[in-house]
Amino acid sequence: MDRRIEPGDDAVGGESLESTMTISGGCLCGAVRYEIEAEPITTRVCWCKLCQKIGAGSGTVNVAFPSDKIKVTGELRDYQCIADSGNKMHRQFCPQCGTPVFTGSEARPHILAVRAGTLDDAEIGKPAITIWTSAAPSWAVFDPDLPQDERQPSAAVLAGNK
Repeated sequence: MDRRIEPGDDAVGGESLESTMTISGGCLCGAVRYEIEAEPITTRVCWCKLCQKIGAGSGTVNVAFPSDKIKVTGELRDYQCIADSGNKMHRQFCPQCGTPVFTGSEARPHILAVRAGTLDDAEIGKPAITIWTSAAPSWAVFDPDLPQDERQPSAAVLAGNK
């Protein structure tokens, strides 16, 4: 990945990513790969019931990007469902190994979230907020330094514009 970080910048985990950067990742078996020519919009830990199923009981970490900046090679399958928020969601995964790769909402087609575990550089997936805490099990652990929302925050909060 082409990545240059300047000390003191604050786009991702206290660091800024240059506009010429390429973020890459893919599934477990390598059949699906992607490249992203954009900085993350935000990263969130989601504890909704659907994400708990996808995350084997834990919340999922999702890094949001402009959907038009993501290039994918390889076949993806799409599972459609209605999220706890009421939005129709598209959960895209590798049909060979089953790795969840992307998630997107029909309410926000300009944004596509990448499952942080698929990133080649896991540091890009540093969370900025924890959402759907009301749906989390009693044993869930939340980072006390991150903002929390009991449900789905507004689009402005998700984009970092409180």
